[in-house]
Amino acid sequence: MKPAAFDYVRLEDEAQACDLLARHGDEARILAGGQSLITVLNMRLAQPSVLLDVSRCKALDYVKVTDRMLEVGAAATQASVEWRPDLAGEVPLLACAFPYISHFQVRNRGTVCGSVAHADPSAELPLCLALLGGEVVLSSRRGRRTLAARDFFQGMLTTARAGDELIACVRYPLGVAGTGYAFEEFSLRHGDFAIAACAAAVSRDAIRLGVGGVADRPTVVQWPRLPKPELETAINDFAWTLGAQDDAHASAAYRRRLVRQLAARAIATAASRAQGDTP
Repeated sequence: MKPAAFDYVRLEDEAQACDLLARHGDEARILAGGQSLITVLNMRLAQPSVLLDVSRCKALDYVKVTDRMLEVGAAATQASVEWRPDLAGEVPLLACAFPYISHFQVRNRGTVCGSVAHADPSAELPLCLALLGGEVVLSSRRGRRTLAARDFFQGMLTTARAGDELIACVRYPLGVAGTGYAFEEFSLRHGDFAIAACAAAVSRDAIRLGVGGVADRPTVVQWPRLPKPELETAINDFAWTLGAQDDAHASAAYRRRLVRQLAARAIATAASRAQGDTP
């Protein structure tokens, strides 16, 4: 299929994007990498009147460490984060998750902010942002505002971004010394969206677990360090709270089973890394 007709504007900077978003509101869509948006347009699930291309805005194409966060601008590709020499030391969870994200051709073009904006509940980058307690910075004519990931993701493909706002950047907290991180995912084929995915951060005193692909958004829970029998019970109870549903890919029962297995594996791996047993 082909998309409905639209006007195309190549943007020069953030201010221009905010001006045009204020003018067009929900009739406009931001194009960065286009790996999700173009498919949606071709299927006519969205029919914007104007497409605002930020992919060549140099001021938005950056990745930097600031205030104990890895900040990623709206035009920065996933590959520009994935291939940072120090990523495993900066944000270990992202280094664990990137190999699961689609294929390298998609990561070379797709953007981190684009994945967060799309808010697919099976996507890896939103799950990592939620698990780490990251931030989304929204920009408009009114100025900038910062939302915690837990407040930004509101449901299936639904976020707290207003129609006149641009996701200027997202911020992933840096790894914490003494905390181990791990990511586990199951999909029908490598590169497909996850049927279930689990991200874990384990410190001396706490276990933090995030699950994607089951509920309508990334879902995070935190427990104290628990003995194995109690942990298995806690994971099982958490799996039931996610509201898994049957679909063409898997039954609700199968998804709950995946959560139990992937979560246990991710937590065990993260715990071993916290103790220094695994690089």
